Amino acid sequence: MPELPEVETTLRGIQPFIQHQVIAQLVFRRANLRWPIPTTDLQRLVGQSITAVKRRGKYLLLSTDLATIIIHLGMSGRLRILDKPAIADKHDHVDIIFDNGYLLRFTDPRRFGALLYSEADPYQHPLLKQLGVEPLSRQFCVDYLKRRLQDKRLAIKSALMDQCIVVGVGNIYATEALFIAGIHPLKSARTLALVDLKRLLKATKSILRRAIWHGGSSLKDFLNSEGKPGYFSQKLQVYARAGLPCVRCKSILASIRIGQRSTVYCPHCQH
Repeated sequence: MPELPEVETTLRGIQPFIQHQVIAQLVFRRANLRWPIPTTDLQRLVGQSITAVKRRGKYLLLSTDLATIIIHLGMSGRLRILDKPAIADKHDHVDIIFDNGYLLRFTDPRRFGALLYSEADPYQHPLLKQLGVEPLSRQFCVDYLKRRLQDKRLAIKSALMDQCIVVGVGNIYATEALFIAGIHPLKSARTLALVDLKRLLKATKSILRRAIWHGGSSLKDFLNSEGKPGYFSQKLQVYARAGLPCVRCKSILASIRIGQRSTVYCPHCQH
């Protein structure tokens, strides 16, 4: 599933082509993705200008004066900018066509993504209002992390992936951040010492910034807005490397399952 760096990379890719541009047409090739697509409401946005393109967690917000389009990429969704009309493939479900000639195409093979409509404050939408802080913001600090984890009995990896605590951190980057911080993924969240929290905070911010810089991960189905893969997978140190030597100590990396997700770690470096 695309995580924060992939969504941020997508935002930066599409923003220059659609912000301040007028929606000329919307084309829907199916009635639903994860949920029904509100096609009637979305058609009301024809003639509206995109005033802002923002991200909240893993959600993209395309705002107009009338309403906001809320987009989630799900497990395999991606947005591409095309500079001219092109024949749609099987999984090209929605086109938003602008009067500058560009179109934004939403492709989603597994159809777990979402395209929603909100005339109210999008940050108060039921899917967004309970989200935690942004991991690259000042609000994501040691004091905040200590307060939110002090009563959490769950594994620290599960806590780091809890979108109500901090948004956008999924399996890939939680695995990498814990390795960088030297923390075992099964360690109880509430038992982390202050020094552990500081290392984890620094590692999480660092890994996300680096991933954004490199254009996201090319793992699974992720392609950026130009249809090209990200290259951060070349920089991953533990994710998907079970059975291989640790890049630090050469111990063999182990794999366990936490919350139905495979987790790779170094038994020697993470404790």
